[in-house]
Amino acid sequence: MLIKERIIQNAYYVTQIDQAVERWHRLWGIGPFFVRRHIELENIMYRGLPSELEISAAYVQAGELMIELVTQHNKAPSIFREMYSAGEEGFHHVAIDFGDHERQIAHYHSLGFHSVTSFLTKEKRGATYLDTIAMLGHALEIYIVNDSLKALYSDVRKASENWDGQDLVIEL
Repeated sequence: MLIKERIIQNAYYVTQIDQAVERWHRLWGIGPFFVRRHIELENIMYRGLPSELEISAAYVQAGELMIELVTQHNKAPSIFREMYSAGEEGFHHVAIDFGDHERQIAHYHSLGFHSVTSFLTKEKRGATYLDTIAMLGHALEIYIVNDSLKALYSDVRKASENWDGQDLVIEL
């Protein structure tokens, strides 16, 4: 069965969130960046086993696409560590439009792509990252959608449309 998905986010692994925000702003003039530091995660799984994960992320709108800058603070195995070692940076994953998480995961599993890392946030939104690296050169993020995720996307978009160039970072 053919399923049409829409990419809504490109994500880049960075070593330092604040420096990456400055670089991205200087290069593209985009802003403001919504920054979540040391995101509280639960139910963290890595290749089917319980794990630990400590990440921070910044979100900004760039036209129709949200950009995420993400870093991992701990050394636990994860989809991030599988692609980038300490000190390395680069394109990491795309996220697809909101949908039925379980249906989307089942679809991609049926195509031979395996879940690598999954988690929930304290707001009960979350994600599963699939290993599409060999085929696409990056991972795929499937969201666990709730109202707080929808609000984040809406807030980031609205802020970019009305941004006056002041207050580059909005701390969440």
